[in-house]
Amino acid sequence: MINYNGQIIPKANASISLNNRGFKYGDSVFETIKVKNKKVYFAEDHYFRLMASARMLRMNVPMNFTLEYFESEILKLAAAIGLANARVRFSIFRKEGGLYSPLTNDSDFLIEASELDETIKEDYEVELFKDHYVYSGLLSTLKSNNKILNVIASIFKTENGYDNCLLLNEKKQLVEAINGNLFLVKGSTILTPAMTEGCIKGIIRKKLLEILKKDPDFDIRETEISPFELQKADEVFITNAIVGIQPVTKYRRKIYTTEVSEKLRKKLNALALLA
Repeated sequence: MINYNGQIIPKANASISLNNRGFKYGDSVFETIKVKNKKVYFAEDHYFRLMASARMLRMNVPMNFTLEYFESEILKLAAAIGLANARVRFSIFRKEGGLYSPLTNDSDFLIEASELDETIKEDYEVELFKDHYVYSGLLSTLKSNNKILNVIASIFKTENGYDNCLLLNEKKQLVEAINGNLFLVKGSTILTPAMTEGCIKGIIRKKLLEILKKDPDFDIRETEISPFELQKADEVFITNAIVGIQPVTKYRRKIYTTEVSEKLRKKLNALALLA
């Protein structure tokens, strides 16, 4: 089952037009959302990021598309499938038009849900992906449908036996992982790439920054990060909406500890329950 513009449709009956702009041009933004125990985690943050992304791409969103509507449509689909815990993809894409017909700014939405897998791997090795670069511009901070670089990097990591790859921008500075934001720990200092580096404006990244800025034990910095810092770090971890925090245990010959990431995971889980 899927949710297309508020209607629950069996997947077998779902179809996509050849003129769909998300398919043809990558003219789409999306959110990856965790539903657990019939609760949408960080619903407000996901909603406002999705709305901000749509506005940046000049998409018109209907007036009835409120936070309450957004959350209820997600839970409606999860209930129809029979999932109390789900991984959800909520996409907004511009209606058909353009190229050979007038371009509209009106939009449609599609919600997909599948079983939730939030497994955290104990052994997790990463490598740099240097074949192509993320452009350090504002569009790179959006969760858009244009993910060809991530796809190629994912194929590279699979072919070479890594668990993930770290992406670089055109300045050859660290940006993020294939599927999440990046944090480096050195003593009491925690570094994460700044938005100006081209990283996704992640929800869990945002929540961790809120936690760390209130924690007197740590000094959090959003900055440029050279790949050489990976060799100096005590810990490295990746964040995304599904697993929360995934510690990295190995980069080349460097072995990392996981003490800080485990501490932060507990704080993040407590925050999620209150949200």
